[in-house]
Amino acid sequence: MMSAVVAALIVMATPAKAAAVLPAWLAGCWVAEDGADWTEECWTSPRAGMMLGSAISGAGAKLQTWETMQIELSPVTPTGERAKMAFWAAPRAGARTMFAQVPDAPGPGLTFVNAGNDFPQRVHYWQEGDRLRAEISRADGTNRLSWSYRRRP
Repeated sequence: MMSAVVAALIVMATPAKAAAVLPAWLAGCWVAEDGADWTEECWTSPRAGMMLGSAISGAGAKLQTWETMQIELSPVTPTGERAKMAFWAAPRAGARTMFAQVPDAPGPGLTFVNAGNDFPQRVHYWQEGDRLRAEISRADGTNRLSWSYRRRP
């Protein structure tokens, strides 16, 4: 009897793993500008385990590229495993590519990785004061491209 009570107390004292939470801080429209170059990224509010995003980039009045994105809770990966969270990207309406969340990645924000993708292999979002920061790179962090967005009024 005593061992059952001790076992129950141990289970109750063991901290549960935190459930993944969609990044509500990402919701809204963001813009980064550097001279004539610009990028705008917009995200929906989290709802039903998903956020949808879109991005456009250009120079002056000329559009250079665009993509659609999605962040999803608990998706099934291409290997059949279930990830806590994933980022999907489809540049220029091409095939969607999935990046699984790295839950214990160092630093602030969210990091997603797909080492099998040509480029990028890593997608990282974080807040820095009132700015949204985004970075893409190879899985090891090399060949970085980064953006510093301000919230669009």
